[in-house]
Amino acid sequence: MKNKFYVTTPLYYVNAEPHIGSLYTTILADVLASYHRMKEEDVYFLTGTDEHGQKVQEASEKNGISPQEHCDKYSEQFREIWKEIDLHNDDFIRTTEERHEKVVKKILTDLFEKGEIYKDKYEGWYSVAEELFITQKEYEEGNYREVKRISETNYYFKMSKYQDKLIQHIEENKNFIQPENRRNEVLGFLKQPLRDLCISRPKTRLSWGIELPFDKDFVTYVWFDALINYISAIKYSVDDEYFNRYWPAVHLIGKDILTTHCVYWPTMLMACDIELPKTIFAHGWWMSEGKKMSKSLGNFIDLDTIREYFGNVGDNAFKYFLLKNGPLFSDSDFSKKRFYQVYNSDLANDLGNLVNRIFKLIHKNYDSKIPKLNKLTESEELLKSNSEILTEEVFSLLENFRVDEILNKIIKYVSSINKYLEEKEPWKTVKVDLESTGTVLYSALASLRVATGLLYPVMPSKMNDFFNVLNNGDKSETILKWSGLVEGNEIAKIKALFPRFDMNKIL
Repeated sequence: MKNKFYVTTPLYYVNAEPHIGSLYTTILADVLASYHRMKEEDVYFLTGTDEHGQKVQEASEKNGISPQEHCDKYSEQFREIWKEIDLHNDDFIRTTEERHEKVVKKILTDLFEKGEIYKDKYEGWYSVAEELFITQKEYEEGNYREVKRISETNYYFKMSKYQDKLIQHIEENKNFIQPENRRNEVLGFLKQPLRDLCISRPKTRLSWGIELPFDKDFVTYVWFDALINYISAIKYSVDDEYFNRYWPAVHLIGKDILTTHCVYWPTMLMACDIELPKTIFAHGWWMSEGKKMSKSLGNFIDLDTIREYFGNVGDNAFKYFLLKNGPLFSDSDFSKKRFYQVYNSDLANDLGNLVNRIFKLIHKNYDSKIPKLNKLTESEELLKSNSEILTEEVFSLLENFRVDEILNKIIKYVSSINKYLEEKEPWKTVKVDLESTGTVLYSALASLRVATGLLYPVMPSKMNDFFNVLNNGDKSETILKWSGLVEGNEIAKIKALFPRFDMNKIL
């Protein structure tokens, strides 16, 4: 039986178009899925849109359209950009879909019948912006927007009942919440008494939501509804075999939705007697020159800005930058200068230059055919063994989500191939010794092929350009074998994969 890997992004709320934050999370999920496919695992990659709630209802009323029309418009924007940047999600779920609504109602019914949901009156503070009831202390701290006093009857989920059980699970499973600073944050939050969770909104205030199956006067709270997508997509309560094939999942989220995913969601699953997620990984935020991105500050990286970068370097290079320099463990700074510096250094100078060097020498001196590999010296043996070490390291780092370190190590290996060529000077030796120089070029190309194979999940179209020119008949199961190059195989001409940018013109 194959190992399985089920990875999810959050559902993106349809009150705004995609931006650099949602892009980063989804690209990270796509690349993790791709690496696991390289390991020939049974992979399922889910993303989608969250489409209920107060903000959607208000936005649709403001624009004079139905809530469903509003959702259709914004959901399609996410689908379009994922296709545009060549992401390979297995599913795209919308919370307005019937398949999702059925599972939400099934869970609500089950929990209500088990006595896990009760009706009560609430009087206190409510954040309209966050669609969330808050405590007096949270109100005084002033971290929530559009807060008002409210008094109404609602349904509540007995979340507090599972506080001790959740703390125990987090403490006993070190990898459940990652990275460690987020885990500590959740444990700190759980030191205070946990309140029960309000899971409904009266229709008199909000009509755009999934109706409670046991009370037609209420709709489901948007977060209780949205979180269930992770199991509704894989047919929970519909097809047990299919559900068990993939669950439990790895959830990728931003740090701003830590509590909903690490407190609300696990307690909901506990109440349903469903196994908890394998890992919830919460990354940081993209900042702009040390400041949080916002439209009011004019430093927001929106869809048009992102497409501008695509137009300059292509989506593959942009994905490379985001993953190598992104906020995996802490906030990360985005700047135009930093982006093009990384592009020039890693992709144009190191990788692109290496490709050009090797191909030009083979075209000019070996009739465009891969030279014969003769006896290896210590230098070639080192390149070969380091390629094997690199491959092991990449898949080891994958287990800890260290995509940034994976790319660091691959580029470091690419630099070592360049250094090897500098020492061997094949552009000189080829004039006097075709045979030994052929071994040098074969070794450099074999090493480059392994590096590009390991870069494939990050830059699939660019690496496919390389493999097509290499014309080696590579398959995923053989591409990482150093000695897999076919001697005498004719390689085609290659255009510059990553043309260098003039920093003075760019800036």
